[in-house]
Amino acid sequence: MSAKKQADFDFEAALEQLEELVASMEDGELSLEDSLKAFEKGIKLTRECQTALKNAEQKVQVLLDESGEPEDFELAGDD
Repeated sequence: MSAKKQADFDFEAALEQLEELVASMEDGELSLEDSLKAFEKGIKLTRECQTALKNAEQKVQVLLDESGEPEDFELAGDD
C-alpha cells in the first residue's frame, strides 16, 4: 500500500465492509459468481487491514524505541 493509500485508508470502514461481506455470504442468497466476487473483495480488504496493522505496529515500535522502553513489542494474539 502506498503512502497516499495508507493516509486514505479507513481501517474501521474496511472492517465494517468485511463484516457485511461475511454476512451476505453466510446468508447463502448470493450466486456463485457474486460469492466469488465478495470473497475476492474480502481477501483484498483483509490484506489492506493487515498492512495497516503492521504499519501501526511499526510506528508503536519506533515510539517505544525512542522512549527507552523495551524493544520486544508484541501485540496480543501474536504467535
